[in-house]
Amino acid sequence: MTAPAPTAPDTPRPGPRSPLREAPFLRLWSGTTASGLATWALPFILGLAMLDRSLTAAGLGLVLAARTAGFLLAVPISGVLADRYSRRAVVWWSGLAAAVATPFIALGLERSVLLMGAAAAVVGAGQGACRPAFQALTAEIVDGERRQQANAAITLAVRVTTLAAPAATALLATVLSTWALVVGTGVLWLIAAALPPRGRDVPGPATGGTAFVKEFGDGVREARRHPWFLAGLAALAAVIFTGYSATGVALPLVSRDRYGTEAVLAGALTAYTAGALAGAVLMARWRPRAQGRAALTGLALYGFAPLSLLLPVHPAAVFAAYAIAGLGIELFNVPWFTAMQREVDPRLLARVSSLDFLVSYGLAPVGLAFLAPAIDAFGRQPVLGGCAIVCFAAPAAAALIPGSRGFSRRRRD
Repeated sequence: MTAPAPTAPDTPRPGPRSPLREAPFLRLWSGTTASGLATWALPFILGLAMLDRSLTAAGLGLVLAARTAGFLLAVPISGVLADRYSRRAVVWWSGLAAAVATPFIALGLERSVLLMGAAAAVVGAGQGACRPAFQALTAEIVDGERRQQANAAITLAVRVTTLAAPAATALLATVLSTWALVVGTGVLWLIAAALPPRGRDVPGPATGGTAFVKEFGDGVREARRHPWFLAGLAALAAVIFTGYSATGVALPLVSRDRYGTEAVLAGALTAYTAGALAGAVLMARWRPRAQGRAALTGLALYGFAPLSLLLPVHPAAVFAAYAIAGLGIELFNVPWFTAMQREVDPRLLARVSSLDFLVSYGLAPVGLAFLAPAIDAFGRQPVLGGCAIVCFAAPAAAALIPGSRGFSRRRRD
């Protein structure tokens, strides 16, 4: 009897096929990219409207605030709906609502800020409604082995749109009116609504509308079953409340007062986006053994951003700090989304995702509103120092919670 030929233990195994090479995920990815372009382009377009005096500064603030309010109101509602019904249907109706409302923003230019605000609230609601549904639809379309690649591809598209949307808007503004640009974002929302495919449709049992609070409570209870999720969400909220707010409020002040130029502000934000792009590319391939610990370490890197504003350093050090912060935030985001899709009950995934978005996005405007009075009351240095400490300490504390090592309730060796 002939012995079998020995296998080559060092022969590399082919990696999993990229989700972008398959039509269903490519359609989903294109839809999320279109929604990202529409989301990031609108504030820039309205800024151009303010410059050409079609909109006042107060009007701009009201319209953007209305969009944020619509977003926050819709997120928990859509989480329940996306678990109760088809995730694809929720994406369709939320994108369609944003597409239909967008022309009314254009119609209100130079006519009615209230009309613009009401339309912007509907657009924000559409934006908020599609987020949990997109998250759950990704888990339906992509198998577990390739979800990290899929989430990295989606977050890479999000970061590209933060650069492409303002640049494309500025270029198109040379040949198109502000009205046409606003309507163009509505076309993008229509694309976002129409492109994504159907998933496997794993909704929970349909119940009456009066059970909404109970159904969202089921999502909260599911979140509480995962201590790593609560710890990670608390750390993320702390970093957003402090580090993100420092970027939004203190960075412009430091750029103006310490360096005497807005170039430091622009350079730091560009470096942050570049770092985030690098992080998304890295996480498409890298699978650390202790994913949770690696992700929380990445989240803690945001502390270098307020730290660089605290010290009188060369602008290059500020740029480097923001590049590290951008890299770190994607080292956190990609495993975080992947872990939710893996660990959370599929019937409750959209509700848990909505809780994630509600807490993280909801605290962002609160932190921005809080930081400026805090700087006025206590001074820039103590506030920035406190922000840096929180950014470093909160993820470190979260890493001590059971399950945080691998973002899983199951023991992973």
